[in-house]
Amino acid sequence: MNIAITNGLLLMPPAFRAGLGVWSRSNGTPGSANWANTDNAALVPADQDFGTCLEILKQSTTTSLRFMGETPMIPGVYLRVSARVKIVAGALCSVRIAGWAGDGSRNHVGGLVEEGATTALTTYGEVVEVSAIVGVGARNGVDMSWGTSPIYGHFGLDLIGSNGGAIRIESIRIEDITSAFIPSLIDWVDVRDYGARGDGSSNDRSAFIAADQAANGGSILVPEGEFFISGDISINSPIRFKGKIRTPVSTRVALMNSFDFPTYADAFGDETEGLKKALQALFGYTDHVTLDLAGRRVDLTEPLDFGSFAPDLKSFSNRRTIRNGAILAVPGQAWETGRWTSNASYDPADELKLKNVANVAAIEIGSRVIGTGVGREVYVNGKDVRNKTLSLSQPLYGGAGTRSYSFERYRYMFDFSGVEAVSRFNFVDLDLNCEGVSSGIMLPPAGESFSIRDCYVKGPKDRGITSIGRACQGMLIDRCDFLSNELQTPAQHRTTIGINVNANDVKVRDNRFVRFAHFLVAHGGGHIISGNHWFQGDGSGDGLRYAGLVLTLSNVQTTISANYIDNASIEWTNEHDAYPDFSGKEFTFGGLTLTGNTCLCSNTKPWFTWLTVKPYGSGHYIQGLSVIGNVFKALYGEVDRIERVDTSIADLDYGNMRNIQFEGNLFNGIVNYVANPLMVQHRQNTASNTWTIDATAGLPFQGWARTVQSVVFETPVTTGNGTRSDAYPFVETEGGGDNRQIRLKWRHAVKGSVSVYARMDRPL
Repeated sequence: MNIAITNGLLLMPPAFRAGLGVWSRSNGTPGSANWANTDNAALVPADQDFGTCLEILKQSTTTSLRFMGETPMIPGVYLRVSARVKIVAGALCSVRIAGWAGDGSRNHVGGLVEEGATTALTTYGEVVEVSAIVGVGARNGVDMSWGTSPIYGHFGLDLIGSNGGAIRIESIRIEDITSAFIPSLIDWVDVRDYGARGDGSSNDRSAFIAADQAANGGSILVPEGEFFISGDISINSPIRFKGKIRTPVSTRVALMNSFDFPTYADAFGDETEGLKKALQALFGYTDHVTLDLAGRRVDLTEPLDFGSFAPDLKSFSNRRTIRNGAILAVPGQAWETGRWTSNASYDPADELKLKNVANVAAIEIGSRVIGTGVGREVYVNGKDVRNKTLSLSQPLYGGAGTRSYSFERYRYMFDFSGVEAVSRFNFVDLDLNCEGVSSGIMLPPAGESFSIRDCYVKGPKDRGITSIGRACQGMLIDRCDFLSNELQTPAQHRTTIGINVNANDVKVRDNRFVRFAHFLVAHGGGHIISGNHWFQGDGSGDGLRYAGLVLTLSNVQTTISANYIDNASIEWTNEHDAYPDFSGKEFTFGGLTLTGNTCLCSNTKPWFTWLTVKPYGSGHYIQGLSVIGNVFKALYGEVDRIERVDTSIADLDYGNMRNIQFEGNLFNGIVNYVANPLMVQHRQNTASNTWTIDATAGLPFQGWARTVQSVVFETPVTTGNGTRSDAYPFVETEGGGDNRQIRLKWRHAVKGSVSVYARMDRPL
């Protein structure tokens, strides 16, 4: 390295015999007095030890000798300034190597050590060699560490102490001894050699940049110490840390050729801080799209709050990925849930606002709203302290009024709530070990196309993945395993939720969800939920079973196919509707397809069902539902039926049901076979003009018998005396007090056996 840098540079000052006019009597700067033609200095032509040398009669307390040439100070290069001297007569004195530091404007750089060690001359005629090492870096053995401000120096020596002595000086030598500090065969540079102090307070940014430029294809070493860097920095060379760096929150550090978590953890001396700074760089530069954890486990001591550790990040829409590692939440106060209670007013006409909120400043963005008239998974995604309002992720169904609301702010490993919008962020091959300490991922208020694939979410304290706005638009969740923190808790006491979404077009495919209160609470439409296994059961005999999947939009346009639905139901509601009563100017329940699912329950109550429709307002009906080709099986106790309407708030309008298909399903351990159209066999043993058929039990949701698709004779129709009749009946539907009977009307009294294909809907 020293050869490459100093080759061709003239470091050695000229010999004294070349003339004393280039040797200053003070600091060496141009115009300073020199030693030529002075009364107390002369050349000695043939000293027995030195040959031609300079003899000075010391007449002042500090007698200075400086080469007036500018010796360059090069980062990474160390110079040794040396001279041999002897006292030949007069008063004894001392000697030291000394210099003068100059910057690019030819001004003196103050505050530096500019003298080497002092050596006393104690014996006449004894040759004494004095030397000092000068360089940019603060290394052991360097006498004058000047940093990067000086770009040159004037070097020589000082005679100090008693006057009257005659001192002879051999020509001064300046040599490159960089190899004594850095072997010439190594392919790395040390940031100390380029001015880094490592004292925890001096800004070493320029030294790191200089080292990066000097590496020239090699790598950088950061030795022991704490190196403070203020101001964004990109390091293009590979870098290795024995010491650590510290930066202000806003400073971004991009390690371009060492962009992985282990390097950042070493760089900042802390896994949590290292991951924060790596993620900050991931969003702050365009050169990398993936942060590789390199198979490491990160012990996370606090939430990764993107709004705090990346304060300049407001919106981001380019693909970024974090992958290949495990993250473990370490218990501590940073994970404690925030809780507040406040009175607030709600107006359905401004459906996504709470107004006149008491203590609004204290309530955190990302808090879940709890209270009368609030559906599941409603979150605060913005606030206006001045106007005392909170912005909500979903409307409230409870109508206008002033009420008391509770707010709970869960703590997440990855918390994007402080960023306005992020799109196309990917979590791949990660273990999120929440361990009952933290929740998993909170999405930002806006964005799209988040992707979580091949990940394990283990034991979230409260939530696995939370959407507080529309960033769940087009989200992909593929081949993941979600394991609840409430595995041993009876189903009715669970509170954790795997995922919630508010926007459209979410794909949840080939995942496994174990024992959550709900594995997914989904608003929006266009979802595809396929190939998953979710089970919500427990070890209780004759236990309760609740919804695994909750759909909160009435017209969902959603496909649920090829899933294993185990001891859990699908609950379909309109609880996120500010006007939950059907107005006739909106879509009611419809657009849902269930195909090819395997549905199992065991040790449960007879009234359990796999599909529950729960209207949160009156006047609704179903206008599009397909349940085709599914398997329903009850073990260790039968259940009555596979579907029902939860009428705890309101019932459906059975007189308006349209376009409902229940066909090709398989039933095991189910009391009532349910189909639409439903084949009902009826035998009339006594001749009658009216045959009354009760089709209630088998029609979906015990709906009204609204239409008859066909009537098929299974035996000849005969009169009372056995005479065959060619009569054909007409049909009366919606008979009886409950509108669930079918009547076949004949022109005369007949008897026989028929199969009637009845429907509880009309196609239009």
